Amino acid sequence: MQMWQGKHFSITDPKDVKTVIYQINETEKEFLKDSPKYTVERLDFTEELRGDLTRKTFYVDNPSDDEDQLLILSFGKDRVVVNTAVLSGDRILITKKPVPLKFDSLYSEEEMELKDFKYTPNLKRPICVIDPETTEEIKPRLYFDEKTNEVKGKCKLKPYKSYFAFEIRDKKDI
Repeated sequence: MQMWQGKHFSITDPKDVKTVIYQINETEKEFLKDSPKYTVERLDFTEELRGDLTRKTFYVDNPSDDEDQLLILSFGKDRVVVNTAVLSGDRILITKKPVPLKFDSLYSEEEMELKDFKYTPNLKRPICVIDPETTEEIKPRLYFDEKTNEVKGKCKLKPYKSYFAFEIRDKKDI
């Protein structure tokens, strides 16, 4: 029999809202030279329909001994609400006000590629690009850049379509 060790919590999405949650991991000091300071890991979840509402249970597979930082993205019809949370012991503390964001927009009437994502040795990227309609990540195509001697990625973006991209950084790095 296989045992699952970790933590879980549930949220309820209203109609036409899809929530995804990422665990924010700080890179260990010995790997910082060639890696981003933070990586994100999307949490697995199960869904249960309750009328017009969807109850989602999210699973944190590798919780830390003290606190885990979480990024909560709730995709609506024409917006994304961003919250942060801390999973501490058996409690989850969610911010009362959404986080203010600094952002840039990309718009194209032609198919294009968004290039030059840096990758960590275990291929967890610091930038995530999400299709807001499906809430699925746009997976990059990996390539080796001989000029910089690095593994990078390219994401194909469709014309006339919105995407949501985020990166976790320290405030001093902005």
